[in-house]
Amino acid sequence: MNEHRTVAAGESLSGQLARLVAETPAAAIPPGALHAFRRAFVDFLACTLAGAELPVTRALRGWALAQGGGTAATVIGARVRLPAADAAFVNGAAAHGLDFDDGQTRGSVHPGGVVFPAALAAAEREGAGMAEFIAAVVLGYDVLLRISSAIHPASALRGWHNTPVAGVFGATAAAARLGGLDAATTRDALGIASSFAGGIRQYLRDGAEVKRLHPGKAARDGIVCAGLAAAGITGSAECLEGKDGLFRTISDGQVDPAEITRGLGAEFLIGSAYFKPYPCCRHFHAAIDAALALRREEGLAATDVASAEIGMYRVGVHGHDHASARTLLEAQMSAPNALAATLLHGRLGAADFEPAALAGPEARRLAGATRVFVDPECERVYPGMRSGFVALTLRDGRRLERRVLDPRGEGANPLSDDDLSAKFTDNAGPALGADRAARLLACVWAADPAADLGEVLALLVPGPAT
Repeated sequence: MNEHRTVAAGESLSGQLARLVAETPAAAIPPGALHAFRRAFVDFLACTLAGAELPVTRALRGWALAQGGGTAATVIGARVRLPAADAAFVNGAAAHGLDFDDGQTRGSVHPGGVVFPAALAAAEREGAGMAEFIAAVVLGYDVLLRISSAIHPASALRGWHNTPVAGVFGATAAAARLGGLDAATTRDALGIASSFAGGIRQYLRDGAEVKRLHPGKAARDGIVCAGLAAAGITGSAECLEGKDGLFRTISDGQVDPAEITRGLGAEFLIGSAYFKPYPCCRHFHAAIDAALALRREEGLAATDVASAEIGMYRVGVHGHDHASARTLLEAQMSAPNALAATLLHGRLGAADFEPAALAGPEARRLAGATRVFVDPECERVYPGMRSGFVALTLRDGRRLERRVLDPRGEGANPLSDDDLSAKFTDNAGPALGADRAARLLACVWAADPAADLGEVLALLVPGPAT
């Protein structure tokens, strides 16, 4: 435990988190966490700029503009401004628009699309500098990831989406930090957040676009919860572990409370985030890696494959074993369709998940000939590792198998800083223009407590038309 922090005997879990958020000096963020912040910021901006003009984002932005109000905060990728809570809502939805945003395996959650939108909007409204912005993001990630890790996998198996459920706590923590709330008021804010926590996974059944809104919803609500606490409204002190708190209601008590306090104040979990190389559900990225390797090593064509099997853990199989792909989201949530696209193209980009790209007879044949099952070894190592298994039965009778423990982007198989820069350039260049995107990327990689957050904010939107 860092010397700057003391925990009162019997203090609630949310009280301990609140003290961390309110009392950790910005100067106490260690170099490793600072670099992890830069990596996460690069990835967040890459995903948000790619999603800024998707139909769902445009619809949400139009709705927000119609509500009126202030212009306190930047909408990334657009020349409009919104009230802080609405800007966070739109930016969070854009970040998740292509399902390309970061995550963490232990908590099965997407932190970047929640914490960064809340922190950016709150920092801009409050006129905060880079040092406090960095601290707010690192601490917001920490709160979010600790709570999601405590409730998962029971929460997901009960139908909850961990990103909005745990995300609202992380967004609240970031907004409370940037609002200068003390520990007691931050605890109230987290207590209020517990009544805003929600978001169900029924979208897996019908491809509903509401999933795209979940990170933005949590980001918006975090700004609201911090503001309500600052206005004097109280929240439940034992909002997590109480008799009717989050742990019982979301996970029916099947939780690991030690995830909240283990290494609290000494280890910042932002470094545990993974980054996606493929714009689809992370649960089957290991299977995609396995199929790509088999395709490359054996020189396979899609027509060589008679049938396929994908082995995952229970949470991965749950809701991701369908072969239908009527919408982009249904395709991105479907392990059989991802495998079909992988075998057809030897790559996996956003265009490969469009319904039209998967409507051909060979894509339909492959998806329909793919069985998804719970693999005992994948289940045994989850949620410590998000592994996958693929078996391909070829038309010539051969059976090829491959198991991948760490999918590309995490664990022993991380994306490098150069990989993240390439992802950023590919996604941000079309939205901002090559020169402006390059300047923004340089600013983010150079971010430190002495840097100018205003310079970054100015580069988040396209330049004036010429």
